[in-house]
Amino acid sequence: MLVDDHQLVRTGIANLLVNEPNFEIVSEAADANEFLSTLEKFHPDIAILDISIPGMTGIELTRHLKSKHPAIKVLILSMHTSEEYIFNSINAGAKGYLPKNTSKKELIDAIHTIARGEEYFAESISNVILKSYIKKAKSGQDDGSDKESQLSKRETEVLRLFAEGFSNQEIADKLFISIRTVESHKNHIMQRLELKSSVDLVKFAIRNNLVNL
Repeated sequence: MLVDDHQLVRTGIANLLVNEPNFEIVSEAADANEFLSTLEKFHPDIAILDISIPGMTGIELTRHLKSKHPAIKVLILSMHTSEEYIFNSINAGAKGYLPKNTSKKELIDAIHTIARGEEYFAESISNVILKSYIKKAKSGQDDGSDKESQLSKRETEVLRLFAEGFSNQEIADKLFISIRTVESHKNHIMQRLELKSSVDLVKFAIRNNLVNL
């Protein structure tokens, strides 16, 4: 389902996705109330939300979905790319975040990634996340307790590259392994370290000096 208060934007996204295999746009909504009123009818797997929508913000709507409809995965597509909006969206439960100037390929990649149960953040968004944690680490604000590392050499390499902002495909190319292997390593890392999100992965990498500050 697409939720954006601009008809032109919804039409543009729909036109980009209409001929893509395995995708079906089941409904569109101009505001949060319209979305919620039709939710039970269409049962979407993924909701693509703008942040600035009438009724409630995309962040508030994401928080509502996480509480009441946790099976629905949220992808934020917004012109807002500041640290505040990004972290509030992640904390609310968003699985992905893209700026509105994203390419068709990246939008499709993000939807596929989120559909698999993973998270997807555009490079510019990942950079904001990384810079924020670097800033906090340098100022001593991020003083949570570290977990003892139980990672293999290859898992450590994957974690370091991910924390430096490389995509799964770029990591696969650099390490001469398949993208599925990269994804498997990331899942194992999160399970072993009891981490819940990509943000936690970056945070762990900084705490354990895997990223140069």
